[in-house]
Amino acid sequence: MTLDLVGTCAGMGTNHTETERKYEGGPLPRGLGELRGVAATEPVEPQDLDAVYYDTVDLRLLRRRVTLRRRSGGTDPGWHLKLPLDGDSRQELRLPLDAAGGDGTPPDFAVRVKAFTRGAALVPVVHLRTRRTGVALKDEEGAVLAQVVEDRVTAQVLAAERLTAPGDEGGAARPGPATDGGSSTEVSGWTEVEVELEAGTPDLLDRVDAALADAGLVRSPWPAKLARALGPDRSRTAEPTALPTGTAGALVMAGFREHLARLPALDAAVRRAEEDSVHQLRITTRRLRSLLRGHRRLFDRDRADHLADELRWLGHLLGDARDQEVLGEQVLSGLGAVPAQGRRSALRTLRGLVTARYDRGYRRAWARAVSAMDGPRYFTLLADLEAFATDPPLHARADRDASDHLSDVLRQEQRRTVKRLDRALHTEPGPQRDEALHRARKAAKRARYTAEGGRRPSLPKRARKRTRTFGKRMKKLHKVLGAYQDSVVERRELSRLAGEDPTTAPHAFAYGVLHERERERADAAVRRLPELRSRAARRKPTRLS
Repeated sequence: MTLDLVGTCAGMGTNHTETERKYEGGPLPRGLGELRGVAATEPVEPQDLDAVYYDTVDLRLLRRRVTLRRRSGGTDPGWHLKLPLDGDSRQELRLPLDAAGGDGTPPDFAVRVKAFTRGAALVPVVHLRTRRTGVALKDEEGAVLAQVVEDRVTAQVLAAERLTAPGDEGGAARPGPATDGGSSTEVSGWTEVEVELEAGTPDLLDRVDAALADAGLVRSPWPAKLARALGPDRSRTAEPTALPTGTAGALVMAGFREHLARLPALDAAVRRAEEDSVHQLRITTRRLRSLLRGHRRLFDRDRADHLADELRWLGHLLGDARDQEVLGEQVLSGLGAVPAQGRRSALRTLRGLVTARYDRGYRRAWARAVSAMDGPRYFTLLADLEAFATDPPLHARADRDASDHLSDVLRQEQRRTVKRLDRALHTEPGPQRDEALHRARKAAKRARYTAEGGRRPSLPKRARKRTRTFGKRMKKLHKVLGAYQDSVVERRELSRLAGEDPTTAPHAFAYGVLHERERERADAAVRRLPELRSRAARRKPTRLS
């Protein structure tokens, strides 16, 4: 289920991956056309680039390798938002020069960086003027493989006295700096060489790198011109604490950091109402919480439990919208199986009523979720998650061998899941068994996510295989228990719909068919549980290595 916001935010922008490296220490060398794979070089037409960079006053974007600028001149004028990827690559989004809103920045870009700015205003922080010259490296067909350019840069830091060191980023917005003629500035200049890959391969980038090294150039320590203009004190980032390879702490935190890295993009997708975004952010939230709960003995209990509780709050917040989405899909899907038998018009009417009901419900729940995601509780959660990932509060047991630790944890998750399932299967049908099966489903889900989070390349091959097998069994159990729970919820919803529908009589047959269909689905799920229980309890993961 999506909202119209997606179309209005998308605008006329473009999206591509930028791969580049920066160098300093000398002018652009000759002879690049002799590199293997390069058929010819062609001078790049000189360009005068004029860019204003935007950030918060405490530089929340830069500290996370994110840059937002408005640039004129050159071949790609417009607004550019660059988001970090792996290695030398970044995702670059572009919008036209006239895309700015009332606050001076494009609304779509402001939404995309909310997880980084956390309520703080975006303001101009640096003005760069660049004179660019260089060469394009081409293949035999004339396609540009890469551009190697020399940039002569003049930088002006705007309102320098107002730019601050990092502080508490979980709260409300801070006022932006004044940018009139009375503000102090810092001016600097330098020359750098930049290599940007276009149609070429990473191998070409390495060959250019070697040629520049032979000419006396060295890789620049600055990830971006903006960082160099602001200097090391303002642009420093907090590097994650290095953990000993092969330990339980390294295993768990690798998974934690990986899931957390997905969160900013999913935050933006939810705010932009992209399809399936609420579901994906909810899954990421649950996976983070499962890591904290499943491996809680590795961490300071107070901090880990507090984060787990806050992630639970976020999951419930997103769950309201997700429930409306799922219920709407299930009821509409079920209507397709209802025999018409002269009731075609009634079915069409009912389909329209169901669509409108759940669309309204989703929109209201989505709006509540986004409103809460603009509040201090959510922003504080993001800051706490980031601090936890950067410097995890690990106990001494985090130095245990990763395979041994994971074996113990999976065995605990297995016992917990099987125990809950046994209790449910020995409960008489009715609301109490429904609740018991729901608890078993949550245990199977946590066991599944714990196993999936433990499949790290650092584990021995045998350990990865056994962990994968255990995770697959828990996933099957989780899905069947999930189908049962969906049936319980939908039958309740159908009863509520029938009671609220002022025209119940024409739709009574359809409601009855759907209710019976869901009861049969629940019965089928229960019939599968003994076999799945046996598989889940088989081959206890006592030793992974």
